[in-house]
Amino acid sequence: MVKTAHKTRPAKRAIRHRRLARHQAASRQPALPGPIYAQRTDAMLAADDIAARRDLPPDWVRQAIGQAHYLPQVARFIQPPPPGTPKNWQVYRSRFIDPVRIRAGVQFWQDNQQMLTRAQEQTGVPAEIIVGILGVETIYGQQMGSFRVIDALTTLAFDFPASHPRAAARSEFFKAELEQFLSLTHRTGMDPLMPLGSFAGAMGMTQFMPSSWVKYAIDFDGDDRVDLFNSAADAIGSVANYFKAFNWQAGLPTHYAVRFDSATLSLPALLAPDILPTFSVESFVAHGAVLEGAALQHPGKLALVELQNGDAPPSYVAGTENFYAITRYNWSSYYAMAVIELGQEVAQEMARARNP
Repeated sequence: MVKTAHKTRPAKRAIRHRRLARHQAASRQPALPGPIYAQRTDAMLAADDIAARRDLPPDWVRQAIGQAHYLPQVARFIQPPPPGTPKNWQVYRSRFIDPVRIRAGVQFWQDNQQMLTRAQEQTGVPAEIIVGILGVETIYGQQMGSFRVIDALTTLAFDFPASHPRAAARSEFFKAELEQFLSLTHRTGMDPLMPLGSFAGAMGMTQFMPSSWVKYAIDFDGDDRVDLFNSAADAIGSVANYFKAFNWQAGLPTHYAVRFDSATLSLPALLAPDILPTFSVESFVAHGAVLEGAALQHPGKLALVELQNGDAPPSYVAGTENFYAITRYNWSSYYAMAVIELGQEVAQEMARARNP
């Protein structure tokens, strides 16, 4: 999970987009360790700084960071794709909307019906959105990553690839996440050398980065601890709590169908705000977008969301504030649509199971 902004930042969005695209392959690869960081002066100085600012035992922080291994795979996976790499919504969709995830989603929904209902009632976030998130992220806990979180975060904090266009900023981001991770594990009694996660250091069924775990993870099963690795209830409640924090609006659709009036279409103007809802229905239509039915009564702002399809024409939808909220979990419109459509597919299978 990354920090948020009012508008999608391509560099950060690309990190999450690539992490999901490679998640299955990466989770099956053993993380071959490189040298440990105990002999790195910069890492040990950072450990002392973290200990002082977080009031943590200096020796404990030094030991944790010192036992972290440099992971060359992590440095490789974090690199941006080659310039000009085409995006393809249909290919992206096929990675996440598949029989394996749909069957697993039905089973997860059936096993956790009560918790999903409670989360929806308390936050307004639909069960199918929560199910979509957990299915896309980890297939409901089946693929939570095979990289030691301490290794991944330390590698990206101190050896973020210099060739990356935003290397300095990304290195600082991961240093902050490493600090959050160490503070979290010390406070909760978790061994910092044990948790496994993604190559970017995301953890649990929800794939929360440490800062998101600290801010949004909740104890939803009432056992007085937050466990996103083993508690489906905590994962459900934490996803719902995350979206509540990002202003999810109960009962509001995520998007509407849209087509264009070629005589009045101003596509550059419609695409200029990216996925940030900016247009009233009236201004949206005035720029050549054609809406029908309930979309014409939409009370808030809209954004034109473009999903490229390689050499084929792009797909478009009119995204609402709730579509934008999903992109705060992962800064990608492709991701948001995959979450929505996986949740819909699982919901349809649930309905068919109830009414064969």
